[in-house]
Amino acid sequence: MAEDNKLGRKITTLREAHHLSAQDLADRCGCDVALIEQLEGGEVPASLAPLIKLTRALGVRLGTLMDDDEDFGPAYISAEAMAEVERVKSLQTAKDAGDLAYFSLAAGRPSRHMDPFIITVTPTGEATHKLDSHEGEEWLYGMEGSIEIEYGSETYVLGPGESIYYDSIVPHQVRAHAGQNAKFLACVYTPF
Repeated sequence: MAEDNKLGRKITTLREAHHLSAQDLADRCGCDVALIEQLEGGEVPASLAPLIKLTRALGVRLGTLMDDDEDFGPAYISAEAMAEVERVKSLQTAKDAGDLAYFSLAAGRPSRHMDPFIITVTPTGEATHKLDSHEGEEWLYGMEGSIEIEYGSETYVLGPGESIYYDSIVPHQVRAHAGQNAKFLACVYTPF
């Protein structure tokens, strides 16, 4: 397991705390056991939809996997920390979505019911569309550039100052639009 693989170690620790094998966890969340093993080993970048399925199967919040520490006070992000948005965790999406970097705005805040992020998108140019779904709701607010949200059979383009709110159970994908870099604010709610 890679030295900086905090996410993989958290998944392994939680899985073992529930006395589950990798196959048991894969069965609970409807994932391939190879994906569980690769995530735990830090061999593949994580994707948001499978992580949400993992958290449901393990009975924890998404933030439990994404956070580096826990503090019971408020989650305050200074202006200097906000300037470091590009240096954060990346979660893989579909190949044509671009690279999405997630900056948690509530890192370290345990027992929260929503997970706010600033997400930067860098297009990669590959072309496949794979929609995914998970329980919960999402709210996105455009800050810079434009993103596409494919939601069921509809596609929306979100620019600066625009927002969209949707049920995550409907198959969807968020991706770069027209080869642009973009930045947006996202709030993900996943019920227990």
